[in-house]
Amino acid sequence: MSACAALPDARRLESTLAPPAAPTVTGTRGVLSDKKADALLSKRWAKVAIDLKTQAALEEAATGVPLIAGNNITLLFDGPQTMGAMIDAIASATNHINLETYIFDQDELGLRFADLLIAKQAQGVAVSIIYDSVGTLGTPAAFFERMRQAGIRLVAFNPVNPTARLGKGWRLNNRDHRKILIVDGKLAFTGGVNISATYSNSSLYRSKEKADADVGWRDTHIKIEGPAVAALQWAFLKTLAQQDSADLPTAELFPPLPIAGDKIVRILATEPGGEHQIYKAYALAFQGAQKSIHLTAAYFVPDEQTVAMLVDAARRGVDVKLILPAVSDSPLVFYAGQASYGELLAAGVKIYQLKIAVLHAKTAVVDGTWSTVGSSNIDLRSFLHNSELNVVIMGEAFGQEMENAFAEDLRDSKQLTLQAWETRPVLDRLREIAAGLVAYWL
Repeated sequence: MSACAALPDARRLESTLAPPAAPTVTGTRGVLSDKKADALLSKRWAKVAIDLKTQAALEEAATGVPLIAGNNITLLFDGPQTMGAMIDAIASATNHINLETYIFDQDELGLRFADLLIAKQAQGVAVSIIYDSVGTLGTPAAFFERMRQAGIRLVAFNPVNPTARLGKGWRLNNRDHRKILIVDGKLAFTGGVNISATYSNSSLYRSKEKADADVGWRDTHIKIEGPAVAALQWAFLKTLAQQDSADLPTAELFPPLPIAGDKIVRILATEPGGEHQIYKAYALAFQGAQKSIHLTAAYFVPDEQTVAMLVDAARRGVDVKLILPAVSDSPLVFYAGQASYGELLAAGVKIYQLKIAVLHAKTAVVDGTWSTVGSSNIDLRSFLHNSELNVVIMGEAFGQEMENAFAEDLRDSKQLTLQAWETRPVLDRLREIAAGLVAYWL
């Protein structure tokens, strides 16, 4: 258990960094020369509000992770769009499929995925799956055994049963919260969507069915094509090797990856005891914001430093808007997060609560040009105890897509005012205090 784990000092982060003159950018033929990288970044980011080139250099110094150029990034809204794209990709696989997920339910959608994966394994496609043992506590063992008997390689991340990890350490508090799908080493998906029928329905306003439709969960995923796919493949294989000592399946895991688009990204894959790359990237983005911070957070239990960064940004005139849940599948997390609302609202941070769906998205866009989509929540569990993966996408084009999505969510959210917050029921205040006592472990 990581009882003494702590976040880095965000206030001193930038002052301790020695960023390169220009960020490192890799492409299809390796690292670009400083001249080529500078020309590429200057062209892409010449008119943006935030100094993205400086921001990217600071982020590299903080995380140790280079930028990757030449990618196509498709933003996927809600479960149906994401599931449809993932199923199509799996069906087209010819060499291998690598899937890493927190939840894999035995329901209508989970069974559809399992059947398709079994069929691809029978066709000679090497299928490997990492699933989290806590996230799948409610999934019958027979569900996974059926896939195992079909030849699929299945690895349970940090099994709940301590005898399954004898000699390797039992780390029940460390969970694999990533959601990654890689097909043939050429196409990847990541974000917040699990394999569960929870995502079978869109959030209502995006559904073609109207009043009689079952309201689904609001989530965000992305599809990645191009050189960045290899970084997700490495992240998957590292986790696989840490959890299972068996040889890797015979497959062409790293095929040549040509330029697929013009998006420049950074892949941040974190794990407990690591370098807190996702937290550092958020901190630098919040501290460097000049115009806007638009954050969508499913589970929002911010540490004191994150609250201070958002408060400071609002006080210096940055438009700080948070879209948070109106309801949650985790009441303890919901009330623990509300403990920070008063301070944020008093400083001018605008809080909106999504009303028509269970919010599960984990995204942000800063100054319309620095964006991130991934699995990490804004809480200590994600930053300290979980394996997470976020993709940072640099540039105005994708930033505008993110802003459009944020505006659409705002349309179906209700703003929470300071006056309304200060007159909330006493029972809610008591729940917040109680939840705050265990916030570290949520």
